[in-house]
Amino acid sequence: MIIIGVDPGTNITGFGIIKFEKNNYYRIASGVIKLPSQKPIPQRLKTIYSEINKLIKTYKPDEFAIETAFYGKNVQSAMKIGYARGVSILAAVHNGIPTSEYSPREIKKSVVGRGSASKEQVGFMIKSLLVIDQQNMKTDESDALAIALCHAFRMKNPGKKSMNWKQFTETFPERIIS
Repeated sequence: MIIIGVDPGTNITGFGIIKFEKNNYYRIASGVIKLPSQKPIPQRLKTIYSEINKLIKTYKPDEFAIETAFYGKNVQSAMKIGYARGVSILAAVHNGIPTSEYSPREIKKSVVGRGSASKEQVGFMIKSLLVIDQQNMKTDESDALAIALCHAFRMKNPGKKSMNWKQFTETFPERIIS
């Protein structure tokens, strides 16, 4: 099964595409879509839609996962992220791909074992779990891979809530680097 994860944003949108087979997870592709800040929002949204659509056409994912909107103190920022989420989901729906949404806390808990994990901890676990030897991975990219992994974990155990670190190490001993 191939899963695409998207970390939406109107300045940078991260994407991560993984393959999930049995108990193995592999990174197929990942990166960021950089959006010029001088362009108006509608043009940036068009770019997000076009690039996600291209990724879907190229890698033919079976599932689409995206981070839910996070409301901070800035309402305008939350709205812009909502726009980026909308066009990303639209690309998936136009291609007939089932979509799932996960909260930032849920994603962190499924990948790191703690919902309050830092971006650095998420990045470290993504590199460990997917055996990635990349020093300068952008946080938007590692977040997108974390979203895809979170979905893969949920697909494997649909009725189960996220697991803690002890459960994770017992379930996936081959993924732990000594």
